[in-house]
Amino acid sequence: MSVRTALITGGSRGIGAEVARRLAGEGYHLTLAARTLDTLEQTAARVRAKTGAEVQPVVTQMNDLDQVRALVKAHEERFGGMNALVLSAGTGTAGAVADLPAKAYERMLDVNFRAPLTLVQAALPLLRKSAADDRERGAKIVALASITGVAGEAGLAAYGATKAALISLCETVSLEESANGVSATAVSPGYVDTDMTAWKRAVLDRSAMLTTGDIAEMVLAVTRLSRNAVVPNIVLSRAGDQLWRA
Repeated sequence: MSVRTALITGGSRGIGAEVARRLAGEGYHLTLAARTLDTLEQTAARVRAKTGAEVQPVVTQMNDLDQVRALVKAHEERFGGMNALVLSAGTGTAGAVADLPAKAYERMLDVNFRAPLTLVQAALPLLRKSAADDRERGAKIVALASITGVAGEAGLAAYGATKAALISLCETVSLEESANGVSATAVSPGYVDTDMTAWKRAVLDRSAMLTTGDIAEMVLAVTRLSRNAVVPNIVLSRAGDQLWRA
């Protein structure tokens, strides 16, 4: 079989960068997407140096759907197929439902749901092609959702709603595409120690958060499953006396 390839959004930092490192270590060639060129190129260079993988960085604004479609085209032109699509790019703004500005929730809708839906639509032909070539594993979509998409949390209503939509999207993609060897899994963690959760550190110590490695390990496990295994959602809660909390 030819070399496996993956497209990873949000691939320059945090969870996306850790997923990139681990997939490259498994022999995947990668397209990494993020919005900041310098950080993206630095991450791509580190992954290349450590693993020897071919890594293509593509600057992409996830709230620009033309750029999102162009990202998939760039991956196709470089690699021809796609064994894994990892949707790690995301944005969040905390705020009560009564007070959240429209601009804030519109951006979350754009980045957390519209972009992933557009990516899935654009990538499906490549994923089906690679699934047909890999009769053992098929092709996988893994979307980074949130435990707030499973159980609501005060102050995170809009963020959680976009992640609930992402979880639902994964379920439906599997229903429609798993017969073609393409399945989708949402990974729904509580707070993960990344730049995105820096705002929470005044009340929640970093040592109490999940690690990027915890999440990347789940993503890696999904990519290793056979084409017959469909996992709709993986929820990761933090240790403590409350199970369904961010």
